[in-house]
Amino acid sequence: MRYLRPAAVAAASLVLLLAIDGTDVGAPAAAAVPRIRATVLPDLAGPPPARTREAFSGAAFDACTAPPLETLRAWRGVSPYGALGIYTSGTQRGCTQPRLTADWVRQARAMGWRFLPVHVGLQAPCSDLKNKPNRIDPARAAQQGRDEAGEAVSGLMAVGLGTGSPVFLDIEAYPVNDPVCGQAVVDFTLGWTQALHAAGFRSGFYSSLDSGIADLAAAARADSSPMPDTLWYARWNDQADTAGGGALTPELWIDHQRVHQYHGNVEETYGGATLTIDRNQVDAPLAG
Repeated sequence: MRYLRPAAVAAASLVLLLAIDGTDVGAPAAAAVPRIRATVLPDLAGPPPARTREAFSGAAFDACTAPPLETLRAWRGVSPYGALGIYTSGTQRGCTQPRLTADWVRQARAMGWRFLPVHVGLQAPCSDLKNKPNRIDPARAAQQGRDEAGEAVSGLMAVGLGTGSPVFLDIEAYPVNDPVCGQAVVDFTLGWTQALHAAGFRSGFYSSLDSGIADLAAAARADSSPMPDTLWYARWNDQADTAGGGALTPELWIDHQRVHQYHGNVEETYGGATLTIDRNQVDAPLAG
């Protein structure tokens, strides 16, 4: 799958690899060490093809805990939402999931709901989150990503989401002044994607536009692979679009491969049922 046009690859690679020292007008060009270097892992299987019925364009929400089915019935057709994020796996999920079973998914699917499965595991080595203490080891990042993909596949299968489904790796915002940290996130995500493709699933990646997404965009420009099939970027600007911005420039992930979380922690009520949610705009294949 292509993420960057060839001309843009050449231009971006030049920007990443070369820098001029402006403190001395007569000084020769000096090679600058890029923040994110190219990493390439074998990806013989590649992403499974997205079936037409899986394409989704519209509003979605995510909530920390899978909502009651009664709430989904109340919201269906009355709210603007047609899809929801569900936390299917990961040792560092923020909430328990007492309702999230294969039967819950089956009944929600029968109502017409679509799903954005999420996996919350290891976080960036430089993360300062106290409630998610387990971190990626930069020396083993790619293998750890593969291991987490195996957990994510088990989580999908447990709730009845089979091959071809996407699952989004949740990497919360982290400081961006540590190149080793950013590279570890990239390598972890490449291993994650490699293993998901080998198992017949599509790879998704969720993070802040200013940290994880910026580093993945730099990796794409450096020709790293395999890259995630879909990016879910957090940019709380109250704009219900998938236009990107910042490091997510127009030539990256352009073929119905974006989800935008544009507002967070808002309480909404439809059909007499209330939830605290994050709002998203989707232009991507989903599960369900």
